[in-house]
Amino acid sequence: MKKVMIMGVGAQGSTIAKRLQEEPKIREIICADYDPRAAQDLEKSLSKAKAVQVDARKVADVVKAAKGAELIVNGLPPDFNMSVMDAALEVNACYQDLASGPLGDGNFVGAVRKQLDRDQQFKDAGLAALTNTGSAPGVANIVTREACDKFDSVDAITIYVYDGIWSKRFIPFWWSPDTAFGDMAAEPVIYENGAFKTVPPFSDPEWVDFRGIGKRRVYDHEHEEPVTMGLLADRYLKGVRNVRFRYGGPACELARDFYRMGLLSWRAVEVDGVEIVPMRLISKLTPPAPKYREEIQQVLDEGMELEEGAFLVRVDGVKDGGALRVDSYVNAPDLTESFRKAGITHESYYTGQSAFLFTKMFVNGKIDLTGVFPPEAFEAGARRYYLEEAAKLDITVDEVVQRRLY
Repeated sequence: MKKVMIMGVGAQGSTIAKRLQEEPKIREIICADYDPRAAQDLEKSLSKAKAVQVDARKVADVVKAAKGAELIVNGLPPDFNMSVMDAALEVNACYQDLASGPLGDGNFVGAVRKQLDRDQQFKDAGLAALTNTGSAPGVANIVTREACDKFDSVDAITIYVYDGIWSKRFIPFWWSPDTAFGDMAAEPVIYENGAFKTVPPFSDPEWVDFRGIGKRRVYDHEHEEPVTMGLLADRYLKGVRNVRFRYGGPACELARDFYRMGLLSWRAVEVDGVEIVPMRLISKLTPPAPKYREEIQQVLDEGMELEEGAFLVRVDGVKDGGALRVDSYVNAPDLTESFRKAGITHESYYTGQSAFLFTKMFVNGKIDLTGVFPPEAFEAGARRYYLEEAAKLDITVDEVVQRRLY
């Protein structure tokens, strides 16, 4: 593979571009963005990069920019997925994105179905369209399938993410506050007893005893994994009947309090004769996450109070007639270590590096599937390659197996 186009070169897309620069098989990296400065910055710093300004709402623009590319990596919000997939088919390129939804209409299951429904188109073209690549979703899906293959049947998959970062400066989120509050206020989709259902935000709190840090509170949270895994339960995940994604941490607790106060609402309220949209006010007042190297360095220089986190994939089911539980802990560098290694935050490191490894699989011919599929579709050999490459970046997995003998 000689030519790759990255559509959207923000935090994650730029990380992928920088890593592709190191790949000997890559001759050219097309860095495409609506913001020409973002693309031009990469062109100046990477010898293989070529900057282009592209409006992803116009398929013809994407097609023109992607001419000759063998892979299009879509780092844009999910609302652009279908148009970028159209472009990939037109230029005969494989496709990769980082997330499936939700779309503006809020129909999460429908958004995932729309992508999967294009499976035959990509198969007929002999192309692979890999969706949901990053840390979660992404690594989470690889690890889940790895665990499920140990079972005869699977009853439940629960993905737990706890993010506890306290700096001396008030920084509630290490990604976009607008995105964070929107996700927190959304009604999560869970897969329960073989059917999809939505639940209220921050529902069913659970105290989970995470290895190394103790008990921490988590809640149902809007995410792709319950949707893709529910839709593909019988094909890849031993017929799992229950899938949930649960999230916790200081940012989550802050958002929960705001939600209970009505501050994560888009419905205007009158205050002293002035109409105010609570969500807009909260987003405006929340300090943005440090983005540039010097900004992150300033936060670290001021001092960190505590850095803790956990990423646990728990699978429960049956093996040889007995109950089996497999806990898979995914380990990755914290904020301080991520900055030391790559000059970026732990969020950017984890998601961007994990996404790049999926791109690297394309570049090195490690994906032999065609059609549209998420990472849980990978068989053992592809998963092994991914996990071995991830370990080189200090993204590792520890597995704890508990078995009850009848």
